[in-house]
Amino acid sequence: MLQALMNLLSLCWKPPEGGDIGGGGDFAKDGLLWSRDIGRCASGEFSMAVVQANQVLEDQSQIESGTFGTFVGVYDGHGGPEAARFVCDHLFRHFQAISAEDLGVVTAETIERAFLETERGFTYHVSQLWNTRPNLATVGSCCLVGVICQQTLFVANLGDSRVVLGKKVGNTGGVAAIQLSTEHNANIEEVRHELKELHPNDPQIVVLKYGVWRVKGIIQVSRSIGDVYMKHAQFNREPINVKFRLSEPMDMPILSATPSIISHPLQPNDSFLIFASDGLWEHLSNEKAVDIVQSNPHAGSAKRLVKAALQEAARKREMRYSDLRKIDKKRHRARSSTLPPKRFGTPVIAKPNHQIRASSNFLRFPKIILPPRVVPDCIAREQHQQQIRPAALVMTLEFILPKEA
Repeated sequence: MLQALMNLLSLCWKPPEGGDIGGGGDFAKDGLLWSRDIGRCASGEFSMAVVQANQVLEDQSQIESGTFGTFVGVYDGHGGPEAARFVCDHLFRHFQAISAEDLGVVTAETIERAFLETERGFTYHVSQLWNTRPNLATVGSCCLVGVICQQTLFVANLGDSRVVLGKKVGNTGGVAAIQLSTEHNANIEEVRHELKELHPNDPQIVVLKYGVWRVKGIIQVSRSIGDVYMKHAQFNREPINVKFRLSEPMDMPILSATPSIISHPLQPNDSFLIFASDGLWEHLSNEKAVDIVQSNPHAGSAKRLVKAALQEAARKREMRYSDLRKIDKKRHRARSSTLPPKRFGTPVIAKPNHQIRASSNFLRFPKIILPPRVVPDCIAREQHQQQIRPAALVMTLEFILPKEA
């Protein structure tokens, strides 16, 4: 009986069978951008944009919704795509199962357990393939998750991705940008202090190399899924690349997979959220990104965010946005006609068209997962020569809450 109840509760995080996948499903192409300006679902609207970038897509994202709420994940991979793909395939499943065990109640502990189960699963995956694919030990992923349930937003983060809330300011028409997530990057002084406290006998726990602080001189983030070579001594040895091997014994994990988690009761003046990997915030401030979403029509919001990041990246490299589009024409000639695009940034804007109440269904549209894409080597080489890197993997979620009585 209990198992049957758990199965029923688990289904409440799934979209309804035959749910509307939304209008406007075809992607439009505009230079570097592939976009879907607007799509419709049972509870609102969303949009997304994709820009071709790296040879192998290391990042993943997903939206999952059902009767109980909405789950948003942004997974910024590094060292390869495997960890981000693993997280995309397993994290929500663990969250779904654990919340069902708790009779549908979502807490910070629910989310943390899902993260740690995913970490254990990936570590086991690496151990099983150690003899044939030892490089998996050096692959990892930042992980940013938002869960909206019962008018409460939970944000969980590993690494240096970020979620920013756009909050309406009184009756002024303005919107304030409020960062909700905690980042784990060695370039942040508080993170370096935390690492030094955890490893007081290691003077090389953080090292400044070429103006960038790195954990053990290797990696910038201090928390992630994967990167097991920095967590378990049995994986920090041959045959992994020598640049990942530590010169001294590892007596405790250096990186952590325990997320920072906050809860935020949603208020009537909370307007929208922007979830993004560090690349977007490298090119756009919190305030600028919020202003772009707030100051423009709903349709095409995702595309505008990505274009703004592209334009800023081009400006920093003393290029014009039109130069980026010229590069894209060369890519098109090199790419197979059946090869889908990769992303520079992938915003998804969801805009509910009804008020969200504790008893209502939240966003209910079929799961959206951005799959990996591969482009020819010649494209990757040309991009490297032009010093173009992906700006971000981005999602923005816009909601309407009931007004105060």
